[in-house]
Amino acid sequence: MQSAEPQDKLFPGLPERATVTAPAETPKSAFARTGILPSQAIRALIAAGEIKGAPEIDENQIQPASLDLRLGKVAYRIRASFLPGPGATVRDKLFELKFHEIDLTKGAVLEAGCVYLVPLIEQLKLRSTIAGFANPKSSTGRLDVFTRLIADRQDSFDTVEEGYDGPLFAEICPRTFSIKVRYGSRLNQIRFRRRVGQQLDADEKPGRVTDKLLRELHSDVGLVEGDAAIREGLNLRISLAPIPPAGIVGYRARRFAGVIDVDEIGAYGVNQFWEAVHLDGDRRLVLDPHEFYILASKESVSVPPGYVAEMAPFDPLIGEYRVHYAGFFDPGFGYTEGKAPGAKAVLEVRSLDIPFILEDGQIVGRLVYDKLTNTPDTLYGQGIGSHYQAQGLKLSKHFKQA
Repeated sequence: MQSAEPQDKLFPGLPERATVTAPAETPKSAFARTGILPSQAIRALIAAGEIKGAPEIDENQIQPASLDLRLGKVAYRIRASFLPGPGATVRDKLFELKFHEIDLTKGAVLEAGCVYLVPLIEQLKLRSTIAGFANPKSSTGRLDVFTRLIADRQDSFDTVEEGYDGPLFAEICPRTFSIKVRYGSRLNQIRFRRRVGQQLDADEKPGRVTDKLLRELHSDVGLVEGDAAIREGLNLRISLAPIPPAGIVGYRARRFAGVIDVDEIGAYGVNQFWEAVHLDGDRRLVLDPHEFYILASKESVSVPPGYVAEMAPFDPLIGEYRVHYAGFFDPGFGYTEGKAPGAKAVLEVRSLDIPFILEDGQIVGRLVYDKLTNTPDTLYGQGIGSHYQAQGLKLSKHFKQA
C-alpha cells in the first residue's frame, strides 16, 4: 500500500496522531472469553497487526467498544448495491458496476439518491475466533446517510466472518442530504465479537444477553426508569409529547436543502435543513411516505459499563416503517452509577410505501444487549468527546445547538 499524507495535513487543528500500542494491562482474558471486545482488546489487535491501516490508526478512532473506520482516497459511483458472495471479491464485482471514479483527497460531494463504494483505509487479518460487525456512526444515521460495510467473499452486509483476511469497503447512499466527504472521513464503525470454542451454533450471537438475564440486569442497575418492557430485548416506545419551550416532538428533513460537510461540527443552522414537527393534543404523527424524521424514545436508557446495546433489525410486523439506521450504544451510554438512566434513544424514522400513524407511547423498536469480554478502559461520555451523552431529542453534531 502506498504511503499516505499525514492526517494532520488533511485535517488541520486535530491533535497530533498517536501511535496505538497494546497497553501492558490488557488482560489475557479479553481473548479468552465470549463476547464483544472492549477498547483495550482492540488496541491489542492493532498492535498484533490484525487491524491495520496506512496512515496508522489514531487513538481517537478507538471508542469504548468499537473502531471508527476511515474513507480511502477514491469513491466509485456504482449502478446498484451488491454483495460479492462467497466466491468473489468486492473488486471483481466493482469492475462490472462502476460508472466513474471520484478523487476524495481534496474532498468531494456525494449526491443524494446515488450509490457509492469507497475502499476503507483499515484492513483486517483476524484470528479464527474473532468476527466483525459494523453500523453507521450515530451522526451518519442522523443525516439519513445509508452506509453499510462490504467485505470480500461475504454474503451479508456489515459482517466479516471469523478469521477474515482482506480489505474493507463502505457502500454509501445519501438519502435526503447530499454530503461532502474526504480522505479520512469517518462514516461507520466496527465491533469485534469473540467466540470461545464450538459451544455455540453458527447463527447464535456470542455474549448476547437473554431476556432472563436482562431482567436481572434491570433489577440490579436500572436499564430504564420504572418498569422495563422486555421481550426479545428491551422494548422502546416513541415519545410524541411536546418538549418545552417550543413544544416540538421531532424534526422532519427538508429535501434539496444543501450540502452537509460530514467533518464540520456545529456549522449548520437547523431551520435550513429541518422542519420542526408540532402536534395537536391527540399526540399522533402521520409519517409521510419516504420522508425522514428524527424522533426520540419515551424512555431514558442506560448501558452499564460491562455491556453494549444495539437496535434490533427492522421488524415489519410492527409497521411499514424503519427505525434507527445507526444501531450502536456504547458502554456507559446514559449511565451514571447510582443514578437513573440519563439519555434518550434518538430514533431515525422513515415510513416506507404508505402513510403510517405513530401514537405516543407506541413500541417502535427494541434494544438487544451484549456482554463485553471485559469492562473497557474508557466509557462513553467520560472525557472522550462523546456528543450524545445525556441527550434528549437531538440532531446530529453538525448542527448548531440552541
